[in-house]
Parts: sequence; structure tokens; C-alpha cells
Amino acid sequence: MPAGDLDRELDGERAHLTESRAALRRMREHAQALFATGDKVAGDSYTAEQLGRHMARRVVELADDPSTPLFFGRLDFGDGEHAGNEYHVGRRHVTDEAGEPMVLDWRAPISRSFYRASVKDPQGVAVRRRFGFVAGAITSFEDEHLDRGEELGTASKILTQEIERPRVGPMRDIVATIQPEQDELVRADLGDSLCVQGAPGTGKTAVGLHRAAYLLYLHRERLRRSGVLIVGPNQAFLGYIAAVLPALGEVEVAQSTVEDLIRRGEVTAVDETAAAIVKHDVRMAEVLRRAVWSHVGRPDSPMTVPDASYRWRVGEEPLRRVVDEARREGLPYAVGRERVRARVVSLLLRQSEAHRGDSPSEAWQRRMAKSKPVTEFLDAVWPALTPEGLLFALLTDRDRLRESAQGLLTDEEQELITQRKPAKTPKSTKWTAADTVLLDEIAGLLDRMPSFGHVVLDEAQDLSPMQCRAIARRSEHGSITLLGDLAQGTAPWASSDWAVSLAHLGKPGAPVVPLTVGFRVPATVIALANRLLPSLKVNVLPAESMRRDGFLDVHATDDLEFDLAVEVRKALEHEGSVAVIAADAAVETIRKALDESPRVEIVPASIVKGLEYDHVIVVEPADIVAAEPRGLNRLYVVLTRAVSRLTVIHAVPLPEALT
Repeated sequence: MPAGDLDRELDGERAHLTESRAALRRMREHAQALFATGDKVAGDSYTAEQLGRHMARRVVELADDPSTPLFFGRLDFGDGEHAGNEYHVGRRHVTDEAGEPMVLDWRAPISRSFYRASVKDPQGVAVRRRFGFVAGAITSFEDEHLDRGEELGTASKILTQEIERPRVGPMRDIVATIQPEQDELVRADLGDSLCVQGAPGTGKTAVGLHRAAYLLYLHRERLRRSGVLIVGPNQAFLGYIAAVLPALGEVEVAQSTVEDLIRRGEVTAVDETAAAIVKHDVRMAEVLRRAVWSHVGRPDSPMTVPDASYRWRVGEEPLRRVVDEARREGLPYAVGRERVRARVVSLLLRQSEAHRGDSPSEAWQRRMAKSKPVTEFLDAVWPALTPEGLLFALLTDRDRLRESAQGLLTDEEQELITQRKPAKTPKSTKWTAADTVLLDEIAGLLDRMPSFGHVVLDEAQDLSPMQCRAIARRSEHGSITLLGDLAQGTAPWASSDWAVSLAHLGKPGAPVVPLTVGFRVPATVIALANRLLPSLKVNVLPAESMRRDGFLDVHATDDLEFDLAVEVRKALEHEGSVAVIAADAAVETIRKALDESPRVEIVPASIVKGLEYDHVIVVEPADIVAAEPRGLNRLYVVLTRAVSRLTVIHAVPLPEALT
């Protein structure tokens, strides 16, 4: 294209961006006006409230961020049903005053061709255009003439620049750089659960978040009722990803750690590692099931219920049938108790109808249900339970634990989880983090739990079988996107087989899709981290990287504190975020030794999972490895946090697996 034509084309695209932003502003102002006057047009207070909530949400969804491009691509169709049309593809749908599209949402069916079209399968696309941006302003564009056999793929300079852009602040969306294999996962059907085994930097977290955004676009009302849940490993990670979905216009997605999701009170005690491992073992599910259902007894006498001048008598055999039938129905324990109560009242109701000739009122039925004989009968054969009460009894009574754990836990394992100095009551008991998992299991045995429509489960390799069951209870009627990397498993109970985790999550048979091509971590950094894989004893493919721009420096030092300060100063000469990562025990010492800088984070190795930094300085890898049983896995995580430059400094020899 001649230079003059290039300038005119670029000016035209800039004008379209200006007009699109103005159109988005009009759409938002219209939503604000409806929000302000909604109570005047609604027919009743309920409708006014619903309209108000909808418009308030709409106002937030239509917010524009001038620092990000409103659109990032354009499709010119040469044939097919869209022949002769051109569409700009962006983060949300924008229309002009006549309702004609100015920007298509990246999730729209037509937009799929932006990610999937190729020379082999052009899907009617003649030209695919990508835009380069700086601070929200168009600076360049790049065309692929698919109808002429031109396809850049990862050779696209604009694509590469976007991928390699410095990491400052929270995680960004990847709508401009989604690759075909990622797009296939993002657009999977709502009913499909899937597992993404993603090597570092392959974009698995982004795939999960963008799949959530895509499903909300396609099934908005359904998922608005049932909800979408994002589960991450810690609050630092959730804070890092928190801006991605709002940037895509999705503001109603719940985010939580597993610990916060199942929390029933404060965690005020800490288990020894061996005890925590037993509590997180899936065998505990059967121990708790036995403990719950051991409370159901057999009626051994008839029941007599006074009713004014009448006395209703229910024999022992009918009462046994009621209890046995409820037990066979497989209901949650508390639901079964109420089912027994209702059926006993039904037996009383029949007698009353037979003798009085009419049907008693609902008030009479409620009175019978709460009468002393019925309540005493229930308390005897199907007593009310609470999670705290049952777990307290189980962990403080060796005989009761032995009865429930027989054939499941060894004597040593039972002793490990028995409380040495128990409190006097469940209310005064100090619960551990592992206890909360058991309390949640019991709560699921006692009653039904609400189910989310879709759950995205990130860094899932560290979930224990019992934590997986907690998620399964909350996704029983929905689907899940499981994200993780077995090589990054650092918990004592970390998974070594996705099939096992999927079974505990209630989604056996869900496909496991590997992502091995990295777009974030440079090849030189990946090559160093891959040295650890043979020692990690997990069946994963080594990661590869499309990036050849990285910097790696591994060196020994005689003066660690001085050398660290020098490396930090060097890192600050470059654009982007900087992290100093060390074993948890060394963090405070490092913090005191370094001058404060807003661009430098000093991060304990234990919480760095899922985070990314432009320049990472790893201090004493051997100390990171020695700090925990799965220290080599932790080091693998630490080394792969760098997306541009990695420096490793050490005063003691490097771990043998790394050299």
C-alpha cells in the first residue's frame, strides 16, 4: 500500500475509533437515563427494583477505559453470507444511533473467524487486520490477505508486541491475542466440563477467564440465576486476575479461594502436616458418612400422640417402615429427618380423617409435627446433627472414631487426628484449616448445597481429594473448567493424575487438553525450568516457548546482600514489574536490606503461584527447595514467573536437579 494510502487508511481507522467511543458513551448515557427514571416507568415496585438492578449493571458494563483499545481487529469478508462487509472486533458490542454495529463483541459468532480463519480455512475472510495501540490510540495496523495465501500467525509483529508488552499492574485480558487452540477451549459448550493441563505461560488462566466471559455472553440469563464462580489458590492471585472480567464487561462473577468458600468460622489452630494429610484424604469422606448415618436407629416401641380428646397410636412396624424408606431414598441426612417427620404426621392424619370424617387443617398438621411424642421419636431414631457437633464428637472420642474409621484408617492415622487437649464444647473448639474441609463434607451430608452454573477452578493441581469434593457439591448441576499444571503441585496432597481429580470433582471422563506452547515465558527461562521436570515425577510434556527475547543470568556470589541490591538496580533500568522471590523465611531479611521502590515486590515463594513479573530475581534456590517437602516443584513455579528477564543469584550451591 502506498504511503499516502497508508496514512489515509490509518486516519480512517482512528476516526472509526473516535466515533465508536462516542457511540459507547451514548449507550452508557442512555442506560444512566433509564436507571434514573426507571421507577417512573415501571408498573410496580418489584418491576422497578428489577429494572433498576439491570440498568445499574448495564451502566457498569458499558464503562469505557480510554487506555485500552475499544477494538483490536477487523474482518473484511470476500464471500459467503457476509461478502462485501467489514466488521471491527472488540471487547464489547457497540452500535450507532440507528442500531447498526460499529464494533462486534469478540464472543459473537462472526468474531470467531478472527481467531480461527486461516489460509486453509478462510471462512469467507479476505483480509484480517490487527491494530497496534499505545495508551488506547491506534498507532499501526497489519493486514493478512487470506484470499492471497498470506498468513502471519505468530510471525505477526503486532501479535508479538502485545504478548511481550511489559507486565505492570493486574493481569490483562488476551482477547487480541487468543490463539486457535485457545479459542477452541474458550468456546466450549456450557454443558462440557474440561481440564486444561497448561505448562507455564501457555495462557491457561486466561483461557478459563475468557471461557467464563464467553459462557456469560451466550447463556446470560441462565448463568445470572445459577452464577459463575472463579476459584483461585489465594487472595493475591484473585487480586491479580480481578480486573480481567470487568474489562470484558462482566461484573457479576463470584471469586473465592477454596478456604473462603467453605469457611464456617475462624481458623484458629494449625494441624501438624501428617494430621492434615489424613484429614484431606478421600477416605475421610467415608469415615464421616459412617459417623453421620450411625445416628439413625430403629424404632422399638409404638408412638402415642394426644390430640384433644383423641389419642392417636402408631405401631412399631409402620414407624420402622417410615424410617427404612427414608433411609433407602438416599436423601441428605437433615432432609431425611424432615421426611420421616412428614410421613409420621401423614400416618396421624389418616387416623384423624378416619375418626373425624374431615381433613384437619394445616395448623393442626404443624402442631402434630412439633408435638412432644413426634419430636422425642425423631430425636431417638433420627436425631438432629450439626457439622461442628458431629466432628467434635468424632475427633475427641477415640471409640467413636474407631467405629467409623474401622478398615479405613490405621490406628496411627486415627491417633494423628484425635484432639490431644479437646475443648469442652464444639463452640469453644479451635478448628484448623483441614477441619473446615471436614465440616463442609458433613454439611454436604446433612443438607443440599446450591450449585453454580459454571465453576472455573485454577491452580487445581494443589487441591486435595476432600477439597475437590467441596467444589463438586457446588457444581453438581453445572460444568467446570479445571486449570492447572501437575508440575507445579506444591501441596502435600498435590495431584499427580488429572483423571483422579476429575473423579473427585464429580466429572469423570472430562477431557484433559494439554497446552504446551508458551506465550508468556521466554524460551531461555523455560529451558532452565524444564531441567527440573525429570525430578518432579509427573507425566507432563515439557513446555515450549514462541518467545526468543528473554534474558537469563544464573550466577554465584560471595556477598548476597550486595549483589541483590545491584541486580535490583539493574532490573529497574528496564520497563515493567520487578519481583524478588525467596524462601518465606528470608523475605523479612531481604525487605530490610533493600531500598523501597514501588516497582519492586518482595514475594515469598509460597504465594507466587499464578503471578507474573517482567523481571524476576530468585534468591537462593536451594533454600526454596529445602523449605518444604515438594520444594523442587515450588522452585519450578518460582522460575517460571518471569515473562522477560530472570536472574538467579546464590551463595550456596544450586540444587542438583537444576544443574
